[in-house]
Amino acid sequence: MSLLDLLLLLSLLTTLYLYAFGNHRNAGHLGMVVYAVATGLVIAMAGPLADGTGAVGSTFAPVMLGHVLSWSMDGLGWFFALLTTGAAFFASWYMSGEWNAEQPNKRIQHGTLALNVFCMLLLLSSGDLLSLFIGWEFVSWAAFLMMTQLGSHAARAAFRYMLYALAGAMAVFAAILIVKAQIGSFAFADLRAAVPALSDGLKWLLFGLFGLGFGVKMAIVPFHLWQAPAYSFTPGASSAFLNAVSARMGLFAILLVLGKLIGFATLSDLALPLIPMDAKTLLMWVAAITMVVPTFIALMQTDARMLLTWHGIGQGGYMLLGVLVATPLGTAAGLMHVLNYASYQMALVLAVFAVIHRTGTADLDELGGLIKRMPFTYLALLMGIIGLAGLPPMNGFVSKWMIYKSLLDTQQPLLLIAAFVGTLGTILSVYKLIHNIFLGQLRAEHQKVGEAPGSMLAPMLILAGIGFATGFFPGLALGVVDVAQAALGVELLPHGLGGVYLATGSLNMIWVVGIMIGAIGFGAFVFYVIGNRRYGVHQFDNYAGGHFLSADIRYHFSHEFYPGLARLIGPWYRGSVVNMENGLMIGLKTAGDLWHGAFRIAYTPFYLLVALAIGLWWAGLDGGF
Repeated sequence: MSLLDLLLLLSLLTTLYLYAFGNHRNAGHLGMVVYAVATGLVIAMAGPLADGTGAVGSTFAPVMLGHVLSWSMDGLGWFFALLTTGAAFFASWYMSGEWNAEQPNKRIQHGTLALNVFCMLLLLSSGDLLSLFIGWEFVSWAAFLMMTQLGSHAARAAFRYMLYALAGAMAVFAAILIVKAQIGSFAFADLRAAVPALSDGLKWLLFGLFGLGFGVKMAIVPFHLWQAPAYSFTPGASSAFLNAVSARMGLFAILLVLGKLIGFATLSDLALPLIPMDAKTLLMWVAAITMVVPTFIALMQTDARMLLTWHGIGQGGYMLLGVLVATPLGTAAGLMHVLNYASYQMALVLAVFAVIHRTGTADLDELGGLIKRMPFTYLALLMGIIGLAGLPPMNGFVSKWMIYKSLLDTQQPLLLIAAFVGTLGTILSVYKLIHNIFLGQLRAEHQKVGEAPGSMLAPMLILAGIGFATGFFPGLALGVVDVAQAALGVELLPHGLGGVYLATGSLNMIWVVGIMIGAIGFGAFVFYVIGNRRYGVHQFDNYAGGHFLSADIRYHFSHEFYPGLARLIGPWYRGSVVNMENGLMIGLKTAGDLWHGAFRIAYTPFYLLVALAIGLWWAGLDGGF
């Protein structure tokens, strides 16, 4: 039995056990142990994968309709598997104490987390196109079950997600059938070898079908409308797991099929008629739009969860844009941003749910002044937003700097400007997030709010600490990225513990962070020791605008936080983005009604009989499944 067999078997048994006994008070602790062991198994696979040519295979090889399915994990799948099991460990830790005790659906929360891990590992270790599709569908349905565990807003959004997902799945399946008809095989190697001989028209068709199908899961524009409400209103650590890992399965599939099998170089040769643009550049602009539009939609949000989830969509654009540059620096930047995002986004979402746990609300207009009531949660969120904004000393700065540098080196100034604009929107909205929750005046109803319990604080603070450590020493993360980059066949980026070494300009974060710490330390010494004239006052013992502030005077400004900017972008947002969203929603609703109506009429048995006959006919063809 191989390491991959052990990993998959462990994940499957964990899923079955937690669905059966997840209501036990120690279910979270069991999950922590299992996911720690699973992470250890993934790390143990790194050795054979380091050079990019090896893979860890599975002995499980069932036959489906005459085709032998295979599972084998290479360096690309390994990279995302490490994120998956690591994120599950922190999510389970968060659900192991007070949070777990107060949940009415413990078994469902623990069970769906384990199910998602198992299905993701199946997808990440798929060894051919058919097993890839099976894993893809399992991941979609597992995510659906996690989103719908509490019903209400998340469930309604999850049903919308399934409309997108089913359309995407059919596009992927159609592309796989086309490949099978053209080359007579589902094997990855056979597709890679056959690509040069395919016609440009067929390459465009495969690019469109695979891009649409995988883009739905990644929530790239215009397939992004489902993700924010679906992820935001899923409870607690489940939401953090979805935000950190689930949407990245779309990026994995894009990298595997479009990047590794078809090849970004092939996409660069596919020119659009009448437009000086190729397929890869087109996808890069889709990534750029995904960076900018959801980021400024996040700026308009008043729910902390929605604000963060909209940013998650935008950050996916940075990841995709980085890997599409397809240079050693760009590919490393995009992959590193996946790792960085998982650490700080999970810390941020867990911190927000800790605030909800104590105050009962995520409404940014109903919070404020919690810094003295929840100082450690504030610290986790502060470190997380620095990473999300792409500022030093956190890891988000390193990967964004690398993305900027790769665009500069490849002479793509317009895409570089788009990346800068996205970062500006991120900085504005994350300041709104931390200000409206923790700064300013404390609300009277939150006078007795206490800090989050240790079982919730520990995972978010450790995740924030990982963000700082990999910002101070980026080489720690780049060593992990090397394994995935080698599997993609991209030349490895020269780097050391402190950063990257390039002939056109290097980055050493040990110097950057060291100077920052020194400057902050000097300032603190001057303020606290030499000056020593500070005077602490209560949040209700302030004076402003000619009035003494007290609990009955609301002075904390939070509603319509950026009214000037909202007036500038509001007409464009309502005139373009909202109209586009409404059009897509009307189209999806119409398609859904037609689909639903077709199966409600009396001829449903006839439809099923026709589908069965077509399936049997296809299975019996020479060269079919």
